[in-house]
Amino acid sequence: MLSAGEVLYDRYQLKEKLGHGAGRQTWLAVDLSANSESVVLKLLAFGEQSQWDDLKLFERESQILRQLDHLRIPKCRDSFSIDDRILWFGLVQDYIPGTSLKQLIQDGKRFSETEVRKIAIEVLTILRDLHSLNPVVLHRDIKPSNLILGSDQQIYLVDFGAVQDRPSVEGTTFTVVGTYGYTPIEQFGGRAVPSSDLYALGASLIHLLTGACPADLPQRQLRIQWRNLATVSPVLADWIDQLTHPDLEQRFQSAAQALEQLQFGTPIAAAPIERPKNTRVQLVRSKKRLEIIIPKNAQEDDSRSELLRLIMAGVALPVLMFAVPMFLLMLIAGALSSASWILILGLIVFFMFINPKFQRTYVKFDRREFVVETQRFNTMSNRMTGITRDIREVRRDSSGLITITSGPYRTGYRLHQFGEELTDFEQAWVLKEIRSWLKLKSKS
Repeated sequence: MLSAGEVLYDRYQLKEKLGHGAGRQTWLAVDLSANSESVVLKLLAFGEQSQWDDLKLFERESQILRQLDHLRIPKCRDSFSIDDRILWFGLVQDYIPGTSLKQLIQDGKRFSETEVRKIAIEVLTILRDLHSLNPVVLHRDIKPSNLILGSDQQIYLVDFGAVQDRPSVEGTTFTVVGTYGYTPIEQFGGRAVPSSDLYALGASLIHLLTGACPADLPQRQLRIQWRNLATVSPVLADWIDQLTHPDLEQRFQSAAQALEQLQFGTPIAAAPIERPKNTRVQLVRSKKRLEIIIPKNAQEDDSRSELLRLIMAGVALPVLMFAVPMFLLMLIAGALSSASWILILGLIVFFMFINPKFQRTYVKFDRREFVVETQRFNTMSNRMTGITRDIREVRRDSSGLITITSGPYRTGYRLHQFGEELTDFEQAWVLKEIRSWLKLKSKS
């Protein structure tokens, strides 16, 4: 059990515990080798309460912080491990004198609109810098406790324990990170994008304005209901509502865009979306028709290829182990009947049927109807149709699917979804083309 006054790694003397969780502790300490300068020491106990995922996140935080050089982000000074009955991993960061926004709320402070605007501008400036890096750095856990109002009255972003610097790959496992109330729905599905950090910022601003945690506020259609609890201008309220919109497509798409809107009242022009390079999607457009053909393996990655190999190994190989010897025996015996040839042909068709290379999604719009269907061997397999004039919106939902909403009908609205095979860039391009052909307004 760690206690104040204890010296770790023959260098860092613990002074005051700042926080703790399952297998984690954060301490204010002094660096005895640097004139007793104050530092923040984050510790992870690798044992019964922690898992490999915790260690991976801890190591990722250390690696990314070492690469960052930002005036509003504490620098990583050192990392170490010690084995004293318990295996501890340590991360040493600069200490930022100040108070977290969460502590200020708990102390009874209510933030004015002017103060909230200033905080939003400073955090967006930090996010703009992080999101412009290559690869993009996503914080994934923005909340009042991770925003420090320094003694210099500037805002600092801390605690990169949930940081991500690479896109998640479909088909792989993921660790759910973030804090309920501040985390958008797509992040709970393992898909975080720059606008996910913007949602968390918007939820944090709601907390500052209302004094209530967003998780404790009512929701309507997944939207936080907060306006009746705060005195704020409609312009700022609308801006925060756009930050926290549950639909990715209706949020600001970048920190730069949100910052421009907040400071000057007009969003910057969206960059033109061009056909992605090396895409296998076929798109044919004319005045009368729009056709889109999406191969099943449009963005097949190594994990999908491995999954297919496992399926083939688990299903196809046992069948082949039985069928091939039987075929050879019958061939030798001269007893290869027509039934045997039918069996062999059936096996060939079966393997072609389960192979994604022979599957595709076909989407067509004309002035009368639209069609979304799954095809195998260029023949219809699963078909959904609708009336073109009944289309109300086309958007990308939180799970990453392109969703066409049509209606209303007697049974309500209908959803037609496709595009799970597409990359984010391909989805944005296809979405733009569909909206443009239908003459639907793009959503900011």
